[in-house]
Amino acid sequence: MFTSFSGVDCDSGTSYFYCMKNTTILIPKGEVSLSQIESITQMFTAVNEALSESGAEPAFQLEMVAFKHVNHLSNGITLNVEKHIYDLEQTDLIIIPEMKGDIETILTENKEVLGWLIVQQSKGVEIAALSKGTIMLIGAGLLKNKQCTTHWMIGEELKRKFPETKLQLFKVLTDEDGLYTSAGGFSYLNLLLYLVEKNTSREMSLLMSKIFEVDIDRNSQSPFIIFRGLKHHGDEPVKRAQEYIEENYRDKLSVDQLAEKFLIGRRSLERRFKKATENTVIEYIQRVKMEEARKSLEASQDTVHEIMAEVGYSDPKAFREVFRKMVGISPVEYRAMLNRQMTGLHTAPAEEQ
Repeated sequence: MFTSFSGVDCDSGTSYFYCMKNTTILIPKGEVSLSQIESITQMFTAVNEALSESGAEPAFQLEMVAFKHVNHLSNGITLNVEKHIYDLEQTDLIIIPEMKGDIETILTENKEVLGWLIVQQSKGVEIAALSKGTIMLIGAGLLKNKQCTTHWMIGEELKRKFPETKLQLFKVLTDEDGLYTSAGGFSYLNLLLYLVEKNTSREMSLLMSKIFEVDIDRNSQSPFIIFRGLKHHGDEPVKRAQEYIEENYRDKLSVDQLAEKFLIGRRSLERRFKKATENTVIEYIQRVKMEEARKSLEASQDTVHEIMAEVGYSDPKAFREVFRKMVGISPVEYRAMLNRQMTGLHTAPAEEQ
């Protein structure tokens, strides 16, 4: 049952209405991320403390349940959880932290937990999966034909195993039908902020972003994705075309040139290439070039114009447009982001030439 409260943000004077949410951290079988469990607890506790200081009731009632009473977390740490999943009588939100190991092992070990999640979702319980925790929602069939995201490094394998899932790997988080997912790394913090905002207020979410120093407006993991073309499709001529593009990305490549080289009709090549790689031939060429450009921006002091020429572009405007399309930000903004990460200085990107 939800318990409803209202409050007033102390800084802005904004009134808001919220329901206290019974929130359950699920510890499945296997290794899970201790840092994420700590982050969930710390952030939601900080929300409750901030509400208490303003005379309001807590927004989150936290508890932890496990498939086994003793579960192994990362770094050899063992966590004792007294409450078994079947002892949970009622909850409003279940949060699944990131899990370690390969996809098959995670799903095989947690068959019983997957069934339990299906039952919970049928009762109207919301479920949030952090980073690779998305594997559990996908394995339970709860994300069939639904948008979701996860760590980009397991995207290719998940697409092969679960083609009916609409993976949106460029997104930092997704929200569909009470099912939430987050991208990899520390992107789960953005999902936690999103849950705070959805269940309290924008002002509270902004406060937590300041306390925990999280960029609340980050909405894409594209700048962090390393492009690795799909190559497990079994179409050998397409694979050879991919390898040729990757070896000759500095040249001006065309669909006609590739079709002639590999003795495939243009239309056939375009159709087979798109089916095998999930990219058109032109998109693939662009992605390979932009990945090399990113590497140069990271590892060299070459100017953007020099890097542009290195990857086969002569038009600065076209290069910037394609880079932004593939990476999510411009080349200058990307280098500025790298500089901020290296120096800790939050400076605005230089104006593009």
